[in-house]
Amino acid sequence: MLFQYFILFCFCSTFAVEQILASSACESIHFVSRKEWGALPSNLTEMKLPVHHVFIHHTAEEECFNMSDCKRLVKEMQVFHNVTRHFGDIGYNFIIGGDGNVYVGRGWDKNGRHTSGMNERSVAFSLMGNFMKHLPGEKMLNATKNLIACAFEKKIVADDFQVHGHRDQVCTDCPGDLFYNLIRKWDRYVAGPLPTYTCPYP
Repeated sequence: MLFQYFILFCFCSTFAVEQILASSACESIHFVSRKEWGALPSNLTEMKLPVHHVFIHHTAEEECFNMSDCKRLVKEMQVFHNVTRHFGDIGYNFIIGGDGNVYVGRGWDKNGRHTSGMNERSVAFSLMGNFMKHLPGEKMLNATKNLIACAFEKKIVADDFQVHGHRDQVCTDCPGDLFYNLIRKWDRYVAGPLPTYTCPYP
C-alpha cells in the first residue's frame, strides 16, 4: 500500500489520507524533538482537540537540506517568533525541513500563532523555504502528506477535517504560488477565502 502511495504521488501529485494510513503514517515520520533542536522553554495554552483545519505554510526564508542546517533555522525562527513577534514560542505546530525530517514546534496539543482567526481551531505545518517559483522537494512533500495523515491517525483532526493554504484564510503570498497550486490538488483541500478570512494580514 505504501508503494501505491508513492506511485500516486509521483504521477499525479495528489494523495488520499486513507492510502497512507494503511502503513501507519506516524511511524514513517522522523520527528526531531524540541530538545534535539535546542528549543527554548515556553508556556503555551492547551488546544481543544480535535480541530477541523490543517493549514500549510512556507517560511518564505532559507531552505535547508541537512539536520544541522535545519536545526539552526528552526532555532532562529523560534527566537524571531518569540522575541521579535512576541508569539511566546515558534508559531507553527510542526516545521518540515528539506532533509525530510519533521521538527516539533508547538506539537499536537498546543494553540499556535500561525493563521490569524484560526489559531485555536487548526494545526499548521510550515515547510522551510520560499516556494513562490519552485516546489518543495519530494522528501518535504512526502513528510508533509504523512504528517497530515498522522494527524488523522492520532485523531488530532476531526473526521471531516479540511486542508488549506495559509492564503485561504489571510491575504498573503504564503505558501508560495507554485506550492499553493499543488496543494489545491490534495485530498481534503477546501479553497478560500474562508468565512473568517482576514485582510490585511496582521
